[in-house]
Amino acid sequence: MHELSICQALLDQVEEIAGQHGATRVDRILLRVGPLSGLEPALLQSAYGIAAAGTIAESAELVIEPAPVRVECLDCGSDSDAAPNRLLCAACGGFRTRLLSGDELLLAKLEMTIPEEAP
Repeated sequence: MHELSICQALLDQVEEIAGQHGATRVDRILLRVGPLSGLEPALLQSAYGIAAAGTIAESAELVIEPAPVRVECLDCGSDSDAAPNRLLCAACGGFRTRLLSGDELLLAKLEMTIPEEAP
């Protein structure tokens, strides 16, 4: 289950960002996960609780948003949505495409509690 090691790396990044901003708590983590990333969102969700224990993000809500699969056609130049198992151009039906998105794991948003400075 490599989702646990992914969560541990994610939390290292989250703790570094929280430390840079002087946060006392991380409230919400938004991830964008593409269907071609090789990750199972449900396994990522369950591994998160184990990895987050004892960290600044222990009580944070992990929200996983699916990323669309998009391709660029090398024949007609169109950008279009595609199915994960069918990376064809929606405009011309061409199969010579380049993947634009759908394989990413992206930390999209981090909501933290940052104490106000005393006057």
